Amino acid sequence: MVNDNKKVGIAVLLLLSGLAIAGAFSILFAELADEVMSQEFGLFDNFIIRLVMVNQSETMDVIMFLITETGSVWFLASMTVIGVAWLWFKSKDRWSALFFAITVAGGGLLNSALKNLYGRERPSINEAIDATGYSFPSGHSMGAITLYGFLIFLVIRGHQKEWVKWTISISLAVLVLLIGGSRVYLGAHYPSDVVAGFIGGLVWLLLCIIALEWINWQTGNGIKPVKGIRNLLRSGLRLTRKSA
Repeated sequence: MVNDNKKVGIAVLLLLSGLAIAGAFSILFAELADEVMSQEFGLFDNFIIRLVMVNQSETMDVIMFLITETGSVWFLASMTVIGVAWLWFKSKDRWSALFFAITVAGGGLLNSALKNLYGRERPSINEAIDATGYSFPSGHSMGAITLYGFLIFLVIRGHQKEWVKWTISISLAVLVLLIGGSRVYLGAHYPSDVVAGFIGGLVWLLLCIIALEWINWQTGNGIKPVKGIRNLLRSGLRLTRKSA
Protein backbone atom coordinates (compact mmCIF):
# COMPACT_ATOMS: atom_id res chain seq x y z
CA MET A 1 0.00 0.00 0.00
CA VAL A 2 2.81 2.41 0.91
CA ASN A 3 4.62 1.73 -2.37
CA ASP A 4 1.40 2.14 -4.33
CA ASN A 5 0.70 5.45 -2.61
CA LYS A 6 4.23 6.63 -3.37
CA LYS A 7 3.81 5.71 -7.04
CA VAL A 8 0.47 7.49 -7.21
CA GLY A 9 1.90 10.55 -5.45
CA ILE A 10 4.78 10.84 -7.93
CA ALA A 11 2.45 10.32 -10.89
CA VAL A 12 -0.01 12.94 -9.67
CA LEU A 13 2.83 15.40 -9.00
CA LEU A 14 4.19 14.94 -12.51
CA LEU A 15 0.69 15.21 -13.96
CA LEU A 16 -0.04 18.46 -12.14
CA SER A 17 3.38 19.86 -13.07
CA GLY A 18 2.79 19.08 -16.72
CA LEU A 19 -0.67 20.61 -16.67
CA ALA A 20 0.68 23.70 -14.92
CA ILE A 21 3.33 24.17 -17.61
CA ALA A 22 0.75 23.67 -20.36
CA GLY A 23 -1.54 26.14 -18.61
CA ALA A 24 1.24 28.72 -18.35
CA PHE A 25 1.98 28.44 -22.07
CA SER A 26 -1.75 28.68 -22.84
CA ILE A 27 -1.90 31.97 -20.96
CA LEU A 28 1.21 33.15 -22.80
CA PHE A 29 -0.42 32.28 -26.12
CA ALA A 30 -3.60 34.15 -25.19
CA GLU A 31 -1.59 37.22 -24.18
CA LEU A 32 0.42 37.10 -27.39
CA ALA A 33 -2.71 36.72 -29.51
CA ASP A 34 -4.35 39.66 -27.77
CA GLU A 35 -1.34 41.90 -28.40
CA VAL A 36 -1.00 40.76 -32.01
CA MET A 37 -4.66 41.46 -32.71
CA SER A 38 -4.19 44.88 -31.10
CA GLN A 39 -1.27 45.44 -33.50
CA GLU A 40 1.18 45.87 -30.64
CA PHE A 41 3.75 43.54 -32.22
CA GLY A 42 4.36 45.66 -35.32
CA LEU A 43 7.78 46.92 -34.20
CA PHE A 44 8.95 43.40 -33.29
CA ASP A 45 7.73 41.93 -36.59
CA ASN A 46 9.24 44.70 -38.70
CA PHE A 47 12.57 44.52 -36.89
CA ILE A 48 12.93 40.76 -37.43
CA ILE A 49 11.80 41.00 -41.06
CA ARG A 50 14.44 43.67 -41.77
CA LEU A 51 17.14 41.47 -40.22
CA VAL A 52 16.05 38.54 -42.38
CA MET A 53 15.93 40.59 -45.60
CA VAL A 54 19.56 41.65 -45.15
CA ASN A 55 20.68 38.02 -45.64
CA GLN A 56 18.59 37.25 -48.73
CA SER A 57 20.27 35.60 -51.72
CA GLU A 58 19.38 33.09 -54.43
CA THR A 59 21.25 30.33 -52.63
CA MET A 60 19.51 31.12 -49.35
CA ASP A 61 16.16 31.15 -51.17
CA VAL A 62 16.70 27.55 -52.27
CA ILE A 63 17.88 26.44 -48.81
CA MET A 64 14.92 28.05 -47.07
CA PHE A 65 12.48 26.59 -49.58
CA LEU A 66 13.83 23.08 -48.88
CA ILE A 67 13.66 23.67 -45.13
CA THR A 68 10.10 24.97 -45.25
CA GLU A 69 9.03 21.82 -47.12
CA THR A 70 9.98 19.73 -44.08
CA GLY A 71 7.16 21.50 -42.25
CA SER A 72 4.60 21.32 -45.06
CA VAL A 73 1.32 19.43 -44.78
CA TRP A 74 2.31 16.68 -47.20
CA PHE A 75 5.66 16.10 -45.47
CA LEU A 76 4.19 16.07 -41.95
CA ALA A 77 1.42 13.72 -43.09
CA SER A 78 3.94 11.36 -44.71
CA MET A 79 6.16 11.33 -41.63
CA THR A 80 3.15 10.71 -39.41
CA VAL A 81 2.01 7.72 -41.46
CA ILE A 82 5.53 6.26 -41.39
CA GLY A 83 5.90 6.91 -37.65
CA VAL A 84 2.52 5.44 -36.78
CA ALA A 85 3.17 2.36 -38.92
CA TRP A 86 6.57 1.85 -37.27
CA LEU A 87 5.21 2.18 -33.75
CA TRP A 88 2.19 -0.02 -34.48
CA PHE A 89 3.77 -2.88 -36.42
CA LYS A 90 7.50 -2.78 -35.56
CA SER A 91 7.61 -1.54 -31.97
CA LYS A 92 4.14 -2.90 -31.06
CA ASP A 93 3.59 0.33 -29.12
CA ARG A 94 -0.08 0.87 -29.97
CA TRP A 95 -0.73 3.69 -27.50
CA SER A 96 2.23 5.71 -28.76
CA ALA A 97 1.13 5.12 -32.35
CA LEU A 98 -2.38 6.35 -31.54
CA PHE A 99 -1.17 9.45 -29.71
CA PHE A 100 1.39 10.21 -32.41
CA ALA A 101 -1.48 10.44 -34.88
CA ILE A 102 -3.64 12.41 -32.43
CA THR A 103 -0.82 14.84 -31.70
CA VAL A 104 -0.07 15.73 -35.32
CA ALA A 105 -3.59 15.53 -36.75
CA GLY A 106 -5.14 17.22 -33.73
CA GLY A 107 -2.52 19.95 -33.90
CA GLY A 108 -3.46 20.58 -37.53
CA LEU A 109 -7.16 20.87 -36.68
CA LEU A 110 -6.38 23.16 -33.74
CA ASN A 111 -4.24 25.38 -35.97
CA SER A 112 -7.03 25.64 -38.54
CA ALA A 113 -9.52 26.60 -35.83
CA LEU A 114 -7.17 29.26 -34.41
CA LYS A 115 -6.50 30.72 -37.87
CA ASN A 116 -10.22 31.12 -38.50
CA LEU A 117 -10.74 32.52 -35.01
CA TYR A 118 -8.16 35.29 -35.34
CA GLY A 119 -8.34 35.82 -39.10
CA ARG A 120 -5.03 37.62 -39.48
CA GLU A 121 -4.02 38.28 -43.09
CA ARG A 122 -0.64 37.11 -44.32
CA PRO A 123 2.19 39.48 -45.23
CA SER A 124 1.98 37.95 -48.73
CA ILE A 125 0.12 35.21 -50.60
CA ASN A 126 2.35 32.73 -52.42
CA GLU A 127 0.93 29.32 -53.29
CA ALA A 128 4.39 28.15 -54.37
CA ILE A 129 5.49 28.10 -50.72
CA ASP A 130 2.16 26.89 -49.33
CA ALA A 131 1.23 30.36 -48.11
CA THR A 132 -2.53 30.66 -48.47
CA GLY A 133 -5.30 31.34 -46.00
CA TYR A 134 -4.90 33.14 -42.70
CA SER A 135 -1.57 33.78 -41.02
CA PHE A 136 -1.92 33.49 -37.22
CA PRO A 137 -0.61 31.16 -35.87
CA SER A 138 1.87 29.65 -38.30
CA GLY A 139 0.74 26.18 -39.38
CA HIS A 140 4.26 25.11 -40.37
CA SER A 141 5.63 26.12 -36.96
CA MET A 142 2.81 24.46 -35.06
CA GLY A 143 2.98 21.29 -37.15
CA ALA A 144 6.75 21.11 -36.85
CA ILE A 145 6.77 21.34 -33.08
CA THR A 146 4.03 18.71 -32.70
CA LEU A 147 5.61 16.19 -35.09
CA TYR A 148 9.30 16.67 -34.30
CA GLY A 149 8.55 17.35 -30.64
CA PHE A 150 6.81 13.99 -30.36
CA LEU A 151 9.76 12.34 -32.11
CA ILE A 152 12.10 13.96 -29.57
CA PHE A 153 9.89 12.55 -26.79
CA LEU A 154 10.12 9.07 -28.31
CA VAL A 155 13.90 9.36 -28.66
CA ILE A 156 14.36 10.49 -25.06
CA ARG A 157 12.11 7.67 -23.88
CA GLY A 158 14.02 5.11 -25.97
CA HIS A 159 17.01 2.93 -25.17
CA GLN A 160 19.68 4.54 -27.32
CA LYS A 161 22.96 5.78 -25.92
CA GLU A 162 22.85 9.21 -24.32
CA TRP A 163 24.98 10.87 -27.00
CA VAL A 164 22.67 9.51 -29.68
CA LYS A 165 19.62 10.88 -27.85
CA TRP A 166 21.22 14.30 -27.46
CA THR A 167 22.37 14.43 -31.08
CA ILE A 168 18.97 13.49 -32.51
CA SER A 169 17.02 15.69 -30.10
CA ILE A 170 19.14 18.79 -30.69
CA SER A 171 19.10 18.23 -34.46
CA LEU A 172 15.30 17.99 -34.50
CA ALA A 173 14.95 21.04 -32.24
CA VAL A 174 17.18 23.06 -34.57
CA LEU A 175 15.12 21.88 -37.54
CA VAL A 176 11.94 23.13 -35.86
CA LEU A 177 13.50 26.56 -35.34
CA LEU A 178 14.74 26.64 -38.94
CA ILE A 179 11.28 25.79 -40.25
CA GLY A 180 9.83 28.70 -38.31
CA GLY A 181 12.58 30.99 -39.57
CA SER A 182 12.04 29.88 -43.16
CA ARG A 183 8.42 31.04 -43.02
CA VAL A 184 9.53 34.55 -42.11
CA TYR A 185 12.32 34.52 -44.69
CA LEU A 186 9.97 33.46 -47.49
CA GLY A 187 7.44 36.11 -46.53
CA ALA A 188 4.72 33.62 -45.61
CA HIS A 189 4.37 34.73 -41.98
CA TYR A 190 5.09 37.49 -39.54
CA PRO A 191 7.59 36.53 -36.80
CA SER A 192 4.80 36.77 -34.21
CA ASP A 193 2.86 34.13 -36.20
CA VAL A 194 5.82 31.78 -35.87
CA VAL A 195 6.22 32.41 -32.14
CA ALA A 196 2.49 31.79 -31.62
CA GLY A 197 2.71 28.59 -33.66
CA PHE A 198 5.53 27.30 -31.47
CA ILE A 199 3.67 28.15 -28.25
CA GLY A 200 0.33 26.73 -29.40
CA GLY A 201 1.97 23.57 -30.73
CA LEU A 202 3.91 23.11 -27.50
CA VAL A 203 0.72 23.32 -25.42
CA TRP A 204 -0.99 20.66 -27.53
CA LEU A 205 2.16 18.49 -27.55
CA LEU A 206 2.43 18.62 -23.75
CA LEU A 207 -1.22 17.70 -23.27
CA CYS A 208 -0.92 14.72 -25.61
CA ILE A 209 2.29 13.47 -23.97
CA ILE A 210 0.75 13.86 -20.50
CA ALA A 211 -2.28 11.82 -21.58
CA LEU A 212 -0.08 9.14 -23.14
CA GLU A 213 2.20 8.86 -20.10
CA TRP A 214 -0.80 8.71 -17.76
CA ILE A 215 -2.20 5.77 -19.73
CA ASN A 216 1.19 4.05 -19.86
CA TRP A 217 1.65 4.54 -16.10
CA GLN A 218 -1.82 3.16 -15.35
CA THR A 219 -1.29 0.15 -17.61
CA GLY A 220 2.26 -0.56 -16.46
CA ASN A 221 1.59 -0.39 -12.72
CA GLY A 222 -1.80 -2.07 -12.71
CA ILE A 223 -3.12 0.71 -10.48
CA LYS A 224 -6.47 2.30 -11.16
CA PRO A 225 -5.86 6.08 -11.03
CA VAL A 226 -9.08 7.04 -9.27
CA LYS A 227 -8.69 4.32 -6.64
CA GLY A 228 -4.99 5.12 -6.22
CA ILE A 229 -5.64 8.84 -5.70
CA ARG A 230 -8.41 8.05 -3.24
CA ASN A 231 -6.08 5.81 -1.22
CA LEU A 232 -3.39 8.50 -1.31
CA LEU A 233 -5.81 11.11 0.04
CA ARG A 234 -6.97 8.74 2.78
CA SER A 235 -3.38 8.10 3.82
CA GLY A 236 -2.77 11.83 3.94
CA LEU A 237 -5.83 12.37 6.12
CA ARG A 238 -4.69 9.65 8.53
CA LEU A 239 -1.26 11.27 8.87
CA THR A 240 -2.89 14.65 9.46
CA ARG A 241 -5.13 13.25 12.22
CA LYS A 242 -2.22 11.50 13.89
CA SER A 243 -0.08 14.64 13.88
CA ALA A 244 -3.03 16.64 15.27
